[in-house]
Amino acid sequence: MKAGLLIAGAIPSTAAYQAFAGDQRFRDDNQGIDDLRAIKSRLEGGDPSVWLFTGDSITQGAKHTHGWRSYPEVFSERVRWELSRVRDVVINTAVSGNTTADLLADWKWRVDHFKPQIVSVMMGTNDCATSKKVNRTDFERNLSAIVSRVRDMGAIPVLHVPTPIIAAKATERSNLPAYAQTVAEVAERNGVVGVDHWAYWQDAIRQKGESQVFADWLNDPLHPNGMGHLEMARLLFKRLQIFDESAATCGAPYYEGEH
Repeated sequence: MKAGLLIAGAIPSTAAYQAFAGDQRFRDDNQGIDDLRAIKSRLEGGDPSVWLFTGDSITQGAKHTHGWRSYPEVFSERVRWELSRVRDVVINTAVSGNTTADLLADWKWRVDHFKPQIVSVMMGTNDCATSKKVNRTDFERNLSAIVSRVRDMGAIPVLHVPTPIIAAKATERSNLPAYAQTVAEVAERNGVVGVDHWAYWQDAIRQKGESQVFADWLNDPLHPNGMGHLEMARLLFKRLQIFDESAATCGAPYYEGEH
């Protein structure tokens, strides 16, 4: 079903919320199984958790959602409302334009002092830009350092593989596929839960066509729009095994009738 486009002043239909099914492997992936079990234990336990999301403008949800929720905000709705974990805290310290080097340099402020139990990181879309001068070796080293710092805090890391871009219109970032592969490799090597948006979107492209997916899920050549963020959140739910097709955040109808 065709997703609704984000057009200024337009009100999307309920059909726009229908989740992309995706390949079953996105639900069955057992990479980072120990961390998945630890996250499940926290979700089922009585103690509240601090979930910290960080990254660049995509995770920040800056500008390109046009007022719709970013994927960390959709995650907050799923956990704090739909899963009734109202005392959990979801924090977003992502900064537009930042790289892994920026995050490491600002670690104490953006991560450490919040004392999170789970740290979700999505980076690479800026690191790959030629103007940022973060080569793949440095990027891999930085990502590995981020994972180590999260582990040293006693927290659980989650790494997101970036979403695809329209490469022909963002030539400075033509190396993004290689950087996305690096994220996947660092996650696998360190036994970290990996949320592979790249593969998920490529799966959608194979089924729906590139032009359709980019029109539905991107606001510009780089940044997901509101629908793109919904799909990012839903993949995260699938990886953490909290996806429920009957829940509104997962694509179920949201209209509650008469007012």
